[in-house]
Amino acid sequence: MKKILAIETSCDETACAILDEELNILSSVVTSQIDVHARFGGVIPEVASRMHIEQISIIVKEAVDKSGLKPEDVDAIAYTIGPGLIGSLHIGAAAAKTLAFFYQKPLIGVHHLRGHIFVNELVKELQYPLMALVVSGGHTELVYMENDNSFKIIGTTLDDAIGETYDKVARMMDLSYPGGPKIDALAKEGKAFYHLPTPKVDDFNFSFSGLKNAAIQLIKKEKEAGTLNRNDLAYAFQDTALRVLIDKSIKALKMYPCKQFILAGGVACNSYLRKLASENIHDAEVILPPLKYCTDNATMIAAAAFHYLKYGQFVTFESASEPSMPIA
Repeated sequence: MKKILAIETSCDETACAILDEELNILSSVVTSQIDVHARFGGVIPEVASRMHIEQISIIVKEAVDKSGLKPEDVDAIAYTIGPGLIGSLHIGAAAAKTLAFFYQKPLIGVHHLRGHIFVNELVKELQYPLMALVVSGGHTELVYMENDNSFKIIGTTLDDAIGETYDKVARMMDLSYPGGPKIDALAKEGKAFYHLPTPKVDDFNFSFSGLKNAAIQLIKKEKEAGTLNRNDLAYAFQDTALRVLIDKSIKALKMYPCKQFILAGGVACNSYLRKLASENIHDAEVILPPLKYCTDNATMIAAAAFHYLKYGQFVTFESASEPSMPIA
């Protein structure tokens, strides 16, 4: 049975995992830098890179030890080649290339978002065609897949990504980074009191800058009046933003009939988004990723890497990391 060792360092998590081809997780180790970056209200790229350097050898060794294998027992070494912070990507690439060179293993450069998509295979075998709603701090995309090697972006954000919007609104509400989970928690205690404009964009694209600015102006106004109800504001913002995602997804599924609809990315752990998807998507089977694998991890990189292995898609030691790498 083939096994892959994967490394993920695209942003501020340092991770390593080893999976076999049946997606049994032999080991998965993740260390997060959230507590460090929270002091600055967001990820500081230089700090993230430095911390990856400090952690990468420790994390890889721990993953190997937990798996009960030796590095020479795996069939390939995979790593995140992009997109992401260029300094962070370089650390993972250097570690993966070193292992591949020393143990003479083929090297697989995995697209980060493909990892978020294929981690859903831990829930159920994916059936095609499918639609993936990829939502994170840097991405908001509707991806149509005719098979496991076909990725067509039919909708994307024209400005801010949904996760980035959450963080900026949360900062105005004096909530700590990352803002998404904080707003999600407050919204559960809120009610429909405030009104925010629904973004209007043609086709299947998204725009959140107008909603973000409207929310920020409302927060300022309510703060000055001393009447800000953070629970109700969180509810209004979240309900407006996430219903846009689901409404666009429903329309996309009408034009692109699919067997499955999956959520992918860090925002896929949002409880309200998962609820809206489960209750409102009826034209395709809804697959929700495991909560612990929504945020960045190496398990998802290994899961995706088996598809690269299937098609013989390898990279060389000269292959460069790509911070703005397209999914297709």
